[in-house]
Amino acid sequence: MIRRRTLLAGLGAGLVVGPLSRARAQGAPVTIRMGSLKLIHSIAPSFYERFTPAGVTVEVVPFESPTECKNAVVTKSVDFGTFGIAAATLGAAAGEPVVVIASTCNRGMAVIAKKDSEIRTIKDLRGKRVAIWPGSTQEVFVLERMRMDGLSVKDITPVRVSFSEMHIALARGDVDAYVGAEPGPGVSLASGVGQLVEYPYGTEMGALNMVFGAHRDTLAERPDLVRTMLEIHRKATDFAARDRDAMIAMAVAKLGQKREALELSAPNVELTWRLGPDEVRQAQAYAQHMLTLKQIKRLPEPGFIDTRFVDAMGRA
Repeated sequence: MIRRRTLLAGLGAGLVVGPLSRARAQGAPVTIRMGSLKLIHSIAPSFYERFTPAGVTVEVVPFESPTECKNAVVTKSVDFGTFGIAAATLGAAAGEPVVVIASTCNRGMAVIAKKDSEIRTIKDLRGKRVAIWPGSTQEVFVLERMRMDGLSVKDITPVRVSFSEMHIALARGDVDAYVGAEPGPGVSLASGVGQLVEYPYGTEMGALNMVFGAHRDTLAERPDLVRTMLEIHRKATDFAARDRDAMIAMAVAKLGQKREALELSAPNVELTWRLGPDEVRQAQAYAQHMLTLKQIKRLPEPGFIDTRFVDAMGRA
């Protein structure tokens, strides 16, 4: 399904002069449209501006859901996008020309129950109303964790709730627990509404979560643009990962959440651009689980994950 392709001659070495390099040399402005989710997982694009080279502008386009952002990449409404591995796999399995070329964030998910409830473990979800967003990365993770503990989706009452509404649904008593994305779990914990059941990373899928994707045509026709964008992404990601205070301050400004909630969310968010053998294996396992759950009808074609650009950055 997935392969690590041979490094192209000159890739990342600055030996190939493409359209982007020529445009910058001629003084022509270059604008890159970058799709990003309104989540702390996707906070790195908010730091792109400080690492963008002269002559290049990155326009960050916000999206509410991973599927919307992935679709924008597929339709070329944006040049690149960050979205969950679930959205990427669903698109690729359906034959869409989306390619994963880097990572964005690992971890960032949690199973949260109502404060002081009897739900303390995954097994305690039996017979409960659990908010799950269908087709999400979190759905695959929690269903696998349930399977490992002898449960199936038939043992719970799944409730369709968006990530941004899960905390509110728990506070109102509409659900007994939820499988959420940060900063929702941090909000529930900081406010005293929720209690942590589990960070569901104990499967063969590890903590794989959000990825960085592009259209197949972009890789073939504009490799210099890809290299430029990923270098910006690498620098911004490394900066935000090192400076947690800056990451939290930016998330407060962009997401409108309280600092105390984001301070609880931040340790559960691993910003990263690297896409190595471990992530590739985890993505393969993830796709196989989606196939088993009949969320996809076939596995993505070879080339769905293309590591040659991040491989080149890692060697630089």
